[in-house]
Amino acid sequence: MSILVNKDTKLVVQGITGREGQFHTLRNKAYGTNVVAGVTPGKAGQDVEGIPVFNTVRDAVEATGANTSMIFVPPRFATDAIFESLGAGIDLTIAITEGIPAHDMMRIYTHLKRGNQTLIGPNCPGIISPGEATVGIMPTDVFTPGRVGIISRSGTLTYQISKEIGDLGIGQSSVVGIGGDPIVGSSFIDILQRFEDDQDTDLVVMVGEIGGDDEERAGVFISENMKTPVVGYIAGFQAPPGKQMGHAGAIITGSSGTAQGKKDALEAIGVEVGTNPTEVAEMVKKRIG
Repeated sequence: MSILVNKDTKLVVQGITGREGQFHTLRNKAYGTNVVAGVTPGKAGQDVEGIPVFNTVRDAVEATGANTSMIFVPPRFATDAIFESLGAGIDLTIAITEGIPAHDMMRIYTHLKRGNQTLIGPNCPGIISPGEATVGIMPTDVFTPGRVGIISRSGTLTYQISKEIGDLGIGQSSVVGIGGDPIVGSSFIDILQRFEDDQDTDLVVMVGEIGGDDEERAGVFISENMKTPVVGYIAGFQAPPGKQMGHAGAIITGSSGTAQGKKDALEAIGVEVGTNPTEVAEMVKKRIG
């Protein structure tokens, strides 16, 4: 009942000795995530409440078999941290850091396309597979195990919609926050394919927002490749044109990237789109009972 993170996850945290890194590492561990190591250059031999700290990701992988990395380092070091994780052979890297320059993300994105490693983020809340593992900053109390997958560009809306469907007795298989920057490691399409391949996901909720054309491209993918039903939600119907709203990627250019345009495109291929989180939850309830 999960994609990307589960009981087999062995997590190394880059930036574990920083305030935010330590706080969220211990929250992830308390939830049940197998946190096997941390990395802070120059602090090898220390530990964070029993979690050993290494100088490099490669050292951590060799010593612990870590297969997933969570990045909590300042933006000026985050690009190098991502490349270090990829270079150490980590299968899944989750970059929580926000403020990474777009030109740096272009280099990372190009590198990713040459292999089969996965990056979630940056500027994302992470991933949770309820009852199994969480990697990130999500408030775990709003999630319950179930069979609905959720993909979102927005952390807050992810939590709200999860809570709304949970109140209707419907749990989640996995919840993935892909991040709100213009360039991220994994798109809606990448995660939709994983949910389509997951036998324990019966329906997917895709939470989009204004800016870019990711939702429209995802609609084409859904119509051509998915049997699993999808319900949508687009944030930003009241956003004024030309204004950045929240995320760096949430900006409308001319007539492109509007909430109404995205809603129309998704509904044209048969994806129901709710106008608020409560309506989305009701659509999910109607679809799967």
